[in-house]
Amino acid sequence: MKSAAHDFPSRARAGLQNPDLVRAMARARTGFIDKRRAAVDALPEYPQLRRIAREIKEHTLQHLDYYLERFEARVREHGGHVHWASTPAEAQAIVLDVCRAAGAKRITKGKSMVGEEIALNEALEAAGFEPIETDLGEYIIQLANEPPSHIIAPAIHKTRDQIADLFHARHAQYGLHERRTEPTALVGEARTVLREKFQTADVGITGANFLVAETGSSVIVTNEGNGDLTNTLPRVHVVTAGIEKVVPTLEDMSTILRVLARNATGQEASAYTTLSSGPRRAGDLDGPGEYHVVLLDNGRSQMLGNEFHEMLRCIRCGACMNHCPVYHAVGGHAYGWVYVGPMGSVLTPLMVGLDEARDLPNACTLNGRCREVCPMEIPLSDMIRKLREREFDERLTPPRTRLGLRAWAFAARRPALYRFVTSLAMRVLGLLGRRRGRLRRLPLAGGWTGTRDLPAPAGETFMAAWAKRRVEKR
Repeated sequence: MKSAAHDFPSRARAGLQNPDLVRAMARARTGFIDKRRAAVDALPEYPQLRRIAREIKEHTLQHLDYYLERFEARVREHGGHVHWASTPAEAQAIVLDVCRAAGAKRITKGKSMVGEEIALNEALEAAGFEPIETDLGEYIIQLANEPPSHIIAPAIHKTRDQIADLFHARHAQYGLHERRTEPTALVGEARTVLREKFQTADVGITGANFLVAETGSSVIVTNEGNGDLTNTLPRVHVVTAGIEKVVPTLEDMSTILRVLARNATGQEASAYTTLSSGPRRAGDLDGPGEYHVVLLDNGRSQMLGNEFHEMLRCIRCGACMNHCPVYHAVGGHAYGWVYVGPMGSVLTPLMVGLDEARDLPNACTLNGRCREVCPMEIPLSDMIRKLREREFDERLTPPRTRLGLRAWAFAARRPALYRFVTSLAMRVLGLLGRRRGRLRRLPLAGGWTGTRDLPAPAGETFMAAWAKRRVEKR
């Protein structure tokens, strides 16, 4: 997927002015947050489980080379093939070679963020293959020719009427001419179309939630069962995964599974957890004749041991974006690349370059909710702050912003001057807003006052109030 992260400001403005997106995101906000809270509260041992899951991932990252080599050896023992890709281009080439060798024409795909990361659909289509997304959300956005706007709910930005119109327009070629609007009818219509695709696919491509070093298994977690059809019916199964997805044992995988579904969809467990451990063996009733795993680096190894190391603990549950006020305001497409919300504000600059995605770390209020709900306790707001610092050091910050930060830093290093300036600003703003109690316009703050009023200061500065309180307590 080609990055458009450089266009975040205009994309964010478009999202704010899209009434359909506003309605869709409002429904998603309450659903995800409320369900997660109920699922977590229902598990008394959740804090301990979260700590153990974090320790498992951290241990694995500390010994990543060992577990990756062990995973590769086990896959090969089972008759499978492991391919290593440093870049998206290398991963594309590997998958295309496998598809050509299989004489493939039609390719079914399960949801895979790495597939999006390496722009796999575009590469397959350019090479003359027919890729079909089988996850319902991914299928919807493929018909709409759009990228996903959420990790676990790719079509979350779509309303039911938009999906009904899309199916009505695109499914007429299959003899389906009635415009359906009920969710069960829409799902049934998608199944009708996809059933023949499943049965005639030559290659099935899935992602992986986990790679188990102990058994050489790739693991997918779904609620629709499309993943099972994708990895069992075609002659060839290809797995695309980042190198950080490996875990030591099946027991470790089961531990992390207990926090994954609760944080992703508010379920105790997803409907399907499927392990694939190589090609079909003698006596197996189904399964692929070939099994390939493509392991992608794409900058991940460069994160090991540095200030962004903890980002590799991410299990792609989506909890951070589900609780992010900025994401819910502008939608996922505003971020311009595969990963959105707080985790995208960290991963995108690291993977496509800070010069391309410098606006994303600044699209954050630093409220800390993302870290609070992250099952892996990733300090996302700290990393976003570090990227802002790097942006400033690399002189990527706009001149006016740099001037403002330097002025603030000059005053902040001089407490007496800082107290004087803030006290003066409080009095001036209080006078300007005393009639209405708010300010409708303010120089240098158009980004705020363009969409809402700024409450006028009332009383004294925080520092003055704090000093007074300390005196009163003596």
